[in-house]
Amino acid sequence: MPEPTIAAPPVSKARTFFRRLASTAVLWTVILTALFSGHKAISDYVFLLLMVTLATTGLMEFYGIMAKRDLVCFKGSGLFAGALLLVGTSFNLTGHIGTSGSPSRVNDFETGLLILFVLGLCLRQFVSRSNTAGILAISTTIFGLLYVPWLLNFIQKINFFPGVDGKYYVLYFILVTKFSDMGAYIVGSLIGRHKMIPRISPGKTWEGFGGAIVVSTGASLVFAHFLGDHMTGMTPLHAVVLGVVLSSTAVIGDLIESLFKREAGVKDSGTFFPGIGGILDLLDSILFNAPIMYLYLRHVLTHP
Repeated sequence: MPEPTIAAPPVSKARTFFRRLASTAVLWTVILTALFSGHKAISDYVFLLLMVTLATTGLMEFYGIMAKRDLVCFKGSGLFAGALLLVGTSFNLTGHIGTSGSPSRVNDFETGLLILFVLGLCLRQFVSRSNTAGILAISTTIFGLLYVPWLLNFIQKINFFPGVDGKYYVLYFILVTKFSDMGAYIVGSLIGRHKMIPRISPGKTWEGFGGAIVVSTGASLVFAHFLGDHMTGMTPLHAVVLGVVLSSTAVIGDLIESLFKREAGVKDSGTFFPGIGGILDLLDSILFNAPIMYLYLRHVLTHP
């Protein structure tokens, strides 16, 4: 008579958290090492390769989540446009196609690409004989492109921002964001009692949200104190403002991805990291903080 199968004990929240933290640390250490290598080929092309890999993998996972909800999309077109968006932005920023790399010039490129992408999806739907949900397919495809590659693309804009040493801003906002995640988890686990939005994320508490703000702001002040000389316009006041803002948007970004996963009935965005989740699970809080950091850098820190 066969022996009964004993189910493996569930992985604790703490172990999952530290696995995810370790994976995030390894991932961003590789990216930041490329940035700070001092070798132009590595800091430009290896960095670009990593960005394209993250964007396309995250976008693939997003389209997979949509498929769980039976939402159709033009997956191949979205992935191609996502890769083209990052490569084109990189070439614009680094002057490989005879451009100055100015923010307005890059924004024009992005706008032009998005216009052509929307028109291309409409033309594709014209000739499609099997897909009768054209509005849904086009909307889902475009939203995926905006949610993952377009938001992630702001990391490149920060890194190559003219007139500043952008890699320090990239390092800064990633560290502040991840300290926000740590603060939310640690404080929420210790004293969390009041749920934020239990229908979306039962584990998120207001106490954890407060911990995210406090820990993130503290990390921001420490970073600004020791490395502020490398960051144009950075002062203790800006460090406090960014600490509060980035920690808040990090929590919101996490909740947004949780909303997508809950509607699709999945626990993780993918299986890229067994027992932890997918690339999108590691990017959720970064995606909205990248444009926030870029806008603050462009319109506040470097504004004349």
